[in-house]
Amino acid sequence: MQDLSEATKKLITQYNLAHRLETQKPEAATIHVDEVAQKVAAFYEQIRTIVDWKEEHLMRRAAIIRKLKRRFFDFEMNNFSNTEGSAEGLILDLIRGGHFANDKIEETKNGEVQKIVDKYVFILKNNPENKQGKAGLNFYNWLIDVAACEIEESLAPSVREMALINFMFGNMKQQIKVSEKIFDSNLLTLEEKDIQIYIAICLALFKFDKPIISYHLIKYRYPEWTKDQSIPKAAQDIFKIWREIEKDLANPLANKFYYICEKYDTPYLMIGDILSSKNPAEINNEISEPAILENLIKNVYSKRLSTLKARISRAAIYSTISIFITKVLSLLLLEIIIEKILGNRINFALLAVDILIPTFLMFLLVANVKKPSKKNLNLVTLETMKIVYKRESLDSYEIKISKKRGFGMKIFLSLIYVISTFITFGAIYYVLNRFDFPASSIVIDMIFIAIILFAGTAVAKRAQELTMEEEKEGFLSFLSDVFFLPLQGLGRWISNKWKRYNALTALFNALVDMPFSVFVEFIEKWRYFIKDRKEEIR
Repeated sequence: MQDLSEATKKLITQYNLAHRLETQKPEAATIHVDEVAQKVAAFYEQIRTIVDWKEEHLMRRAAIIRKLKRRFFDFEMNNFSNTEGSAEGLILDLIRGGHFANDKIEETKNGEVQKIVDKYVFILKNNPENKQGKAGLNFYNWLIDVAACEIEESLAPSVREMALINFMFGNMKQQIKVSEKIFDSNLLTLEEKDIQIYIAICLALFKFDKPIISYHLIKYRYPEWTKDQSIPKAAQDIFKIWREIEKDLANPLANKFYYICEKYDTPYLMIGDILSSKNPAEINNEISEPAILENLIKNVYSKRLSTLKARISRAAIYSTISIFITKVLSLLLLEIIIEKILGNRINFALLAVDILIPTFLMFLLVANVKKPSKKNLNLVTLETMKIVYKRESLDSYEIKISKKRGFGMKIFLSLIYVISTFITFGAIYYVLNRFDFPASSIVIDMIFIAIILFAGTAVAKRAQELTMEEEKEGFLSFLSDVFFLPLQGLGRWISNKWKRYNALTALFNALVDMPFSVFVEFIEKWRYFIKDRKEEIR
């Protein structure tokens, strides 16, 4: 029997607390929505899932953001004169859409969420630097994103996730060492080092996006954030807080911290899975035995590997459909308009090829995703045991400054990159031109391919979340990086821009979202009216 580390014992206690909270039956009255209205709303939310596709664990918060923005727009139209009852309507909307279970959220949450909504309305109204233009819009969107994170946490507390993040953070703070040259060069301070480790862990463990990392950073820097007495000061400091977080997220050394945390996050995922799958009362004795722990690791590793395959396939299908609906259709319409303006006859066979090429490319990217080898499981088992059990010393991982290249070398390497970019785009142009594709179609196909290549690469990287082995790159892999990186860079730039100026999403929000919500509410009220009449007849 091995002694568990103090950090492991603390983690087990927190998982026991989460287990008790989840199995505890609500004592107060719960929020109920009509089942028919719920089915109608859930169907619409499935359509929105395709239009606004994000990773699965981010979809619920995306829905909260969307519905919250609509309410904040209404508040602004009424000069923030009345926000009463907005939280109840928001929660009902979310339950109808299937984002939370029916009859599970206590009615007391209406008041709790209303306080959160009122807090962010107060901050928005009373911050001293309420700017206009692009900066003001970016701040406004960021603030609502953070509000959505706090609302989600109120309705579905993430006790396990936060416990695992803090567990890994406590270890990594001791293990990650930063070269003194970095501190001497003022590239990082000791406080910023801890923040970069925290950000990297959030990204590596649970693939959090910027809004939720921002929310966790606010709580990390300002522990009183969620308390009522902090609101007036928060309103005064909010722009400063926003700038600090944007600076933290854009730190030039962030990728170095992420590389380490991404490589060593798998053992923590295994520990979390083991604690979630076992009876909390028995887990101490079981994991204290190395032989039993080894079997548990193998079991949860196998389960996570099988669910990972399913998630990767689902992500590939949904992201391809989403790209097709939100981007491909838009660009195809643009291509048809261009051809009409130029007076050319529309070739529907070429339009079909425009769709099939990027779709086939996504299929190839996902089909060629590598599975972790058997050696990887041994590495995961060893590292997990190192973390769980008490040890005299911990492994350390150093962050160093990259070697500086001379001015001449920078120019030379940049020139090679530019040449590879011209070769890549030139090759695509040559092939498509040989098949008599019109110029407009060639440009649009290049955009399609870039977007799909970026999305497919992101999906393929997601498949490596359990891999601890060093990836061996051959000559072909090197060549593909040289020629495909320019396309991936273009795809990333277009995708990021599209998020800001997605016309289809804006159209759904303006013309469909609000009327549909009103329609669903009408169905629910009509159903209750019919039930009342039936009771009278009896």
